[in-house]
Amino acid sequence: MDKLNIMIVGVGGQGTLLASRILGNVAMKMSFDVKVSEVHGMAQRGGSVVTYVKFAKKVYSPLIEKGEADILLAFEKLEALRWVEFLKEDGSIIINKQRIDPVPVILGKEKYPEEIVEKINKVFDKTVAVDALPIARECGNIKAVNVVLLGVLARITGIDKSIWLESIKEVVPQKIQELNIKAFEAGFNVEV
Repeated sequence: MDKLNIMIVGVGGQGTLLASRILGNVAMKMSFDVKVSEVHGMAQRGGSVVTYVKFAKKVYSPLIEKGEADILLAFEKLEALRWVEFLKEDGSIIINKQRIDPVPVILGKEKYPEEIVEKINKVFDKTVAVDALPIARECGNIKAVNVVLLGVLARITGIDKSIWLESIKEVVPQKIQELNIKAFEAGFNVEV
């Protein structure tokens, strides 16, 4: 692997920013030039949050344009649908099956789309759908969904697992490291 463009998309409060910091640390450990760019919607109110993580020998721009993402890591189904046009034709998409209703749906002004994963899977052969919430709950905390999904990402990228574990230890506060390592391992071992 000489370069990788990854978009992490989710809803405010899902830990997308921590995930991007861990991923950026992984890339630096592999001696890549890394650019991370965070785009916040109304994150504090459950709005859309997008992070671009690009790494290569030399990265000139932190942004990923439509059709340029090698991997789309979606922490929520609707966010996967919202950002799927950024994925390359032969790109991989990891979708957390979790549903978080946006404000227009909560207010009854819009309906949550049906069969999101199935629709995306018809267009993209490399679609992996994971129900990360119950896995995180089993590990001890539902907030570990982000690291469960990083475990799935690690497996798909083929980047050495030990590099990921080192990065988690460096980025995650010590008091929750054990939980996050357990969540990462659970995600890494999910059948894909």
